[in-house]
Amino acid sequence: MTKVRALVLERQHELALRDIEMPLEVGPGEVKIAIHTVGVCGSDVHYYTHGKIGPFVVNAPMVLGHEAAGTVTEIGEGVTHLKVGDRVCMEPGIPDPNSRASRLGMYNVDPAVRFWATPPIHGVLTPEVVHPANYTFKLPDNVSFAEGAMVEPFAVGMQAAYKASIKPGDTAVVLGAGPIGTMVAIAALAGGCARVIVADLAQPKLDIAAQYQGVIPVNIREKNIVEEVARLTDGWGADVVFECSGSPHAWKTIMDLPRPGGTIVVVGLPVEPVAVDIAGASTKELRIENVFRYAHQYDRAIALFASGKVDLKPLISETFAFEDSIAAFDRAVEARPSDVKLQIRVAQ
Repeated sequence: MTKVRALVLERQHELALRDIEMPLEVGPGEVKIAIHTVGVCGSDVHYYTHGKIGPFVVNAPMVLGHEAAGTVTEIGEGVTHLKVGDRVCMEPGIPDPNSRASRLGMYNVDPAVRFWATPPIHGVLTPEVVHPANYTFKLPDNVSFAEGAMVEPFAVGMQAAYKASIKPGDTAVVLGAGPIGTMVAIAALAGGCARVIVADLAQPKLDIAAQYQGVIPVNIREKNIVEEVARLTDGWGADVVFECSGSPHAWKTIMDLPRPGGTIVVVGLPVEPVAVDIAGASTKELRIENVFRYAHQYDRAIALFASGKVDLKPLISETFAFEDSIAAFDRAVEARPSDVKLQIRVAQ
C-alpha cells in the first residue's frame, strides 16, 4: 500500500482532500495510470449527499470518482496492447471473468463486479491508480483527456441505444435532459435515429441538448409531451422511448408515447417502486428493455469520438483544479440547470 493524496468521502456530507493508503503495486495484466481528468458523476454526488445508493452504503472512508482518463506510466507482465506513454481511459467496473454473467457477455450485471467509487471500492480522484489492462482503452490522438473522461457516461447512452435496437430513420423520445438523458439522445442520433424529442422541465438543459442537430426540445412546463409526440408523429407514436428522468411521474403516461410494437428503454432509476400500466404495454405489444451501466461499449464510443460523429465537448460546463475538488462537488450539489458535466483536472 502507498500513501497518496485523494478526494475522500469520510462520511455523508463530509469530504476531505487528504492522504490515504491505496494499492499501487502493478501485477500481471495490469497497468499503472497517471490520472489526468475525472468527471463528477451524479452517483458520486449522491454518495456525498445521502451516504448510500440502494444497498451500497458508505461505511468507511472512500475515494470518489470513476469517469477518468490519464497516461500509462507502468506496464505489468503480459500486457501487450498498451505501452508507457499511451493516453487512455478506463472502464471502472471489473467483473469476475469466470462468472456466469461474464461468460454470457453480460459482465455489467455480474453480482461480483468491483466498480470504482462504489462501496467499499475506492475511486480514482487521486494522482495514480492501478487497473486491469483489459479494461483500459487507448485514446486516439485527436481525442482529448477531457473527452476521454466523457467515455464512461456516454457508454451508458451507447448501451441504451444498443438495447433499443434502433433502425435507421427512427423517431425517439428521451424523458429527462440531464447529463445521461442528453448523452442518450446523442447516442440515439449516432445509432440511426432521424430525430430525438427531448423532454424536460428545465429550459437551460433543453437549450444545451438542442445544440445537436436532430434534437427537438419540449419544455413540459409549457407543453403536454403526449400531445407533442402525437403531433410530431401524426398520431402514430415514437419508435423508441428512453426514460432517463428517474421520475415516478414519467410512468403515468409513458405507455402513450411509443407506437404500437415500439420500445421503452429504462435508464433512469426511481428511488421507490413505481406503478406500471401493464395493460397499456400489452395492448400495444411494447418491448421494455433495461439498462444497468454498460457492456462492450467503450471501443464503439471512442470510435465515434475519433470519427467526429460525436462531439461531447459542448457538454463540459467547467473544469476544476484537483485542489478545488471539494468546491467542484459543492457546485455539483447545487444542480445548476445550465451545468451538464463538471470535471476535475488531477494532473498538474
